[in-house]
Amino acid sequence: MAERRDTGLPFMKMHGLGNDFVVIDSRARDFEVSAALARALGDRHRGVGFDQLAVMTNGSGDVHLTFYNSDGSTSAACGNATRCIARHVMDEAGLTRLHLTTARGDLYARDLGDGITSVNMGQPQLDWHEIPLAHAMDTLHLPIDGDPVATGMGNPHCTFFVENAETVDLATFGPIHEHHDLFPERTNVQVAQIIGPDHIRMRVWERGVGITLASGSSSCATAVAAARRGLTGRCVRIDLDGGTLQVEWGEDGVWMTGPTTHVFSGTLTPAFLEGLT
Repeated sequence: MAERRDTGLPFMKMHGLGNDFVVIDSRARDFEVSAALARALGDRHRGVGFDQLAVMTNGSGDVHLTFYNSDGSTSAACGNATRCIARHVMDEAGLTRLHLTTARGDLYARDLGDGITSVNMGQPQLDWHEIPLAHAMDTLHLPIDGDPVATGMGNPHCTFFVENAETVDLATFGPIHEHHDLFPERTNVQVAQIIGPDHIRMRVWERGVGITLASGSSSCATAVAAARRGLTGRCVRIDLDGGTLQVEWGEDGVWMTGPTTHVFSGTLTPAFLEGLT
């Protein structure tokens, strides 16, 4: 703890298609993140700014990950952050495969070469109580205007299939549905346009964050929802505001693949940390 007070706290800034993260490596130090610190760090004017904060600790796999949203709430899953950290740890250790643990469960990553990283986000949660929803219902057709699909990927998702994703006022549409009564833990919201049997255009409102340029778990949920509806096959290209991900719903889970970027490393000052830990 003295090291933190005297010298500050190291962190990394990463992103996957503009979905950006602050990553704190606590594998070699005793440091716990508070909700207040997560909120302060997430402030893009007075902190560093992020869509999610990820904390690396030791666990039963190669690394354990804990995720925070910019409002200080926690999330069991964050696909793009998982890919970014998997890329970092594989490069650091000279590995091509990695075992990660999260509140979502055991996740596995692999290096596909040329800087492309793939993560298996596990099997989707399709039953109402797993997502969770407020009461029993058909998760493929929610009783909400727009006939959305509910999917769990360790966090809840509500996917609307629309004719034109660009014309939806996501800043208004997103928060209304994030806080819908059917989602007791709130939900991520996606608007998805089917371009073809293996191609989707999607925009994202993330629970506890707002509009993001990309979302890995949202991409996985949308791919699963589209396949369940018979709108696409189980392997799709998803175009987000920040770029493109490939998602495949296989027998062993949902694989999500794309590039990652480690932007910079820095140190949070003792003055910034004062009163936040």
